[in-house]
Amino acid sequence: MSKIAIISGSLNHKSRVNGMINYAKLKLEQQGCEVAIIDVSSLPPADLMHANFNSRLILSAHAKVEEASGIIIASPVYKTTYTGVLKAYVDLLPQNGFRDKIVAAFFVGGTISNLLSIDYALKPLLASMGTKSFAENVFAIDSQIERMEDSEQNTRFQLADEIQQRIDASMLDLVSYTKCI
Repeated sequence: MSKIAIISGSLNHKSRVNGMINYAKLKLEQQGCEVAIIDVSSLPPADLMHANFNSRLILSAHAKVEEASGIIIASPVYKTTYTGVLKAYVDLLPQNGFRDKIVAAFFVGGTISNLLSIDYALKPLLASMGTKSFAENVFAIDSQIERMEDSEQNTRFQLADEIQQRIDASMLDLVSYTKCI
């Protein structure tokens, strides 16, 4: 069974990025993939900030990346790029941590003006770390992902049809490359 790791740079569980992550995870599992989610904001802040390469939790996250044949990097866009906590984690990965892996980016920004953040901020970083194959990336604006909270304070998300279709296309790339089926 192929493994996919989703690295989430989201800072909270109510982030619209989680709507994309949840939808992708469901689709990948339906295709027979094993999915591991690395919630970077749940890693020890001191280990991230002080580059503790020997942290047990950081090493556990690294193992999920190493075992995966496909990676999804998901992040809200702040100040025209991915979150700082995501960058702090990626900086701790081995230099060739994405070698021979297919990678997709799922970004959510406030406006369409942040669309190029994937191409100009993330792709050069990934290429420097050995990524040679990119799945279709998905950029959504906030209004394309509706956040719904129920009385139990659970957060659910409704993705616009266009975003679901683009995630489906990205999942097809990942599944084809990693041969989850």
